[in-house]
Amino acid sequence: MSFTLKYKNLNEEREIPNDDYTIKDLLTEMELSPQTVVSKQNGELVIEDTIIEDGDEIQLVQIIYGG
Repeated sequence: MSFTLKYKNLNEEREIPNDDYTIKDLLTEMELSPQTVVSKQNGELVIEDTIIEDGDEIQLVQIIYGG
């Protein structure tokens, strides 16, 4: 079981390590904070507790802060 990850210049196929692998698990693995990225699953905005399913496309979008 695998999913496609898109983040900045990254576009790769990744294996799903377990049945309850979530967006939060992915962010932790990538050392990213949920406060600094927006997560999309198959084009829809999702929360970090969302489970990643086989064949999903996960896109992580960096939030830009300014002042």
